[in-house]
Amino acid sequence: MKFFTIGVYNSTEQEYFKKLTDNNIDTFCDIRQRRGVRGSQYAFVNSNRLQARLNELDIKYGHIIDLAPTTDIRELQKEVDNQQGELKRDRNKLGQVFTIAYKDRILSKFDFESFIDKLDEVGANKVVLFCVEEKPEACHRSIVTDKLEKLGYDITHL
Repeated sequence: MKFFTIGVYNSTEQEYFKKLTDNNIDTFCDIRQRRGVRGSQYAFVNSNRLQARLNELDIKYGHIIDLAPTTDIRELQKEVDNQQGELKRDRNKLGQVFTIAYKDRILSKFDFESFIDKLDEVGANKVVLFCVEEKPEACHRSIVTDKLEKLGYDITHL
């Protein structure tokens, strides 16, 4: 099993789905808390439209809410972004306070063995983890993939 990550900011709908098909992604793990993006530019990753398109592409979809940062944790990052005058869409990396809180409150409680078992059960081979930020370092998916790398899995950021 190989893992990939993908964000949506600064991608068109065509570019976004091309990345998935070019890399033969067969399983899509949505690790967002809220499965929508404001505005029409990224409406194609709002849950219902996204799932319909993935179904057309024969890509399995799962919402892995247990990997999503809570509202409280997201607020910690929002404070850092505000202090730095940075928009979420332009962020280059996560703040230390977010990283510590996410690792402590989410990652430490997540059952990776069960997650991998469930992926095996559905025949997952090429799995993508999705959240909205363009750069993985600006998103909690980089924290998740750091853990997966420690467990011996290869990671490719799309």
